[in-house]
Amino acid sequence: MPIQTFRRAPERARPEVALGPGASLVRGRAHEGCGAARRTFALWLAARMDGPVFWIAPDWAGDRLNPDGVARFLNPARLTFLSPRRPEDVLWTMEEALRAGAVPLVVADIPGLPGLTPVRRLHLAAETGAAEGDHVPLGLLLTPGNGGAQGVESRWRMAPAHRGEDEGWTLHRLRARTAPEKHWQVAADGDGLRLVDTPAAAQAELALR
Repeated sequence: MPIQTFRRAPERARPEVALGPGASLVRGRAHEGCGAARRTFALWLAARMDGPVFWIAPDWAGDRLNPDGVARFLNPARLTFLSPRRPEDVLWTMEEALRAGAVPLVVADIPGLPGLTPVRRLHLAAETGAAEGDHVPLGLLLTPGNGGAQGVESRWRMAPAHRGEDEGWTLHRLRARTAPEKHWQVAADGDGLRLVDTPAAAQAELALR
């Protein structure tokens, strides 16, 4: 009887959301945003996408998005705020939103770091949403400090680096499954935010530590 050989099929390329040259987030997966400007990062990402956005934050969280600040990035009407009352319901709500595939972006602003198992569940939920829903959803966990959630597809840290009246930020890709660690400077212009790929970005971020 002849021996059968099996070849592993090449993995299909996943759709991505590009922030600029060399900086993109894969759809259908869960990512992490951290740093002092992590909410700015999330709004910038939302502005690079079309359609509604689910923004999940605990009911007891004191800091809320200001519509005037949101408007510089996207129409605030695109945002639907979900405010679970129990800590365990925050990630559950995100998981269910990703599984439904009803919106392209689901953001969860959480006060601590999730465990590995909940993150894996988010990946599976996003893959289910991509297969059965109307969108290939992207999940973004906003975590305090320098982040550190296990199992995320990628981790991004954004911090302010303003100079006088000129707005600026540093963006640091801390980890990604398919891309190396990298720094950028981020500048504001009439169309929103844009990447400035320069070695000075790394020096600017180190100066903020």
